[in-house]
Amino acid sequence: MASSKQGLSSALRGVSRTLSGKQWQPLEQQFQSLRLSPSLAQGVRCMSTEPTEPAFTDSLPPISAAEIDTKSLSKRLRLAEHARALPVSPSYFSRTPSFNDRYLALEKLMKSYGNLPVVPAADAERVAWKTLSDLRLSIGEPVKATDYVKCLAVVKRLHQIHPELKPTAIDHALGDFKREVQAFLNTPNPIPIDKLGRALGVGRRKTSTARAFVVEGEGKVLVNGKSLADYFGRVHDRESAVWALHAAGRLDKYNVWARVEGGGTTGQAEALTLAIAKALLAHEPALKPALRRAGTVTRDPRRVERKKHGKVKARKAPAWVKR
Repeated sequence: MASSKQGLSSALRGVSRTLSGKQWQPLEQQFQSLRLSPSLAQGVRCMSTEPTEPAFTDSLPPISAAEIDTKSLSKRLRLAEHARALPVSPSYFSRTPSFNDRYLALEKLMKSYGNLPVVPAADAERVAWKTLSDLRLSIGEPVKATDYVKCLAVVKRLHQIHPELKPTAIDHALGDFKREVQAFLNTPNPIPIDKLGRALGVGRRKTSTARAFVVEGEGKVLVNGKSLADYFGRVHDRESAVWALHAAGRLDKYNVWARVEGGGTTGQAEALTLAIAKALLAHEPALKPALRRAGTVTRDPRRVERKKHGKVKARKAPAWVKR
């Protein structure tokens, strides 16, 4: 055991002297000098803590220098020293790598499947796409407005491909630009008619809210316990309140009892218009086209613009005098 340790240490010491003295030898002689004898290999196996295995050093043929390509080996070593990790995306060093990757994927799909038959835009499935602010928030990148417009044009073009011919890859790519909540899939709850034959409609305009009960009768209208003429002093507000009944030709067929609050008379009258129209549709759904043409089905979202600092009103500036 001691002799094997001494032989191993002397062999390693000779190699270190050779390297330090720069006495280079041919590769074949170096490999021959480093080859362990059977007795020395047996001593090394005894020193190791791993389980012993059958001796195989005697069966290995000697390695010649011709079998080793020293040039390719040194080249690989030099490349390994200067190697660096490659980024996952080619847009890694840009400001918007995630958006650029999605945009390039859409253009690639457009080149591959752009020749497929399409359906008209009116017949395609209605989808709510993400706005620019929603896209920036979901990706977390400062996407430019011009890039967003170009990307959305490609998205809508791919969405018009015939549903039966559209590949699944397109659906997967378009999923990143769809909103999580699709408003077009929501269906309004029908307004019920209670046991007394009343239908309740709710309407809003500006800061006003109106709740109207519509029941078959002879054409009476009460607003907050008062008649229509007593509550609304202006003729225009009276006509606006019952405009849905007037447009449908049902002024003498239904009675209205309404409760309005908030805002002014104009806002309350227009809120009452929407409330009566909703309750009237519960009694006669076939009147919807006529009410839509009259503009009483959709709520008016306009509101008063807030006053700005340094302005007299929202946009009016104070008078400027030069001298």
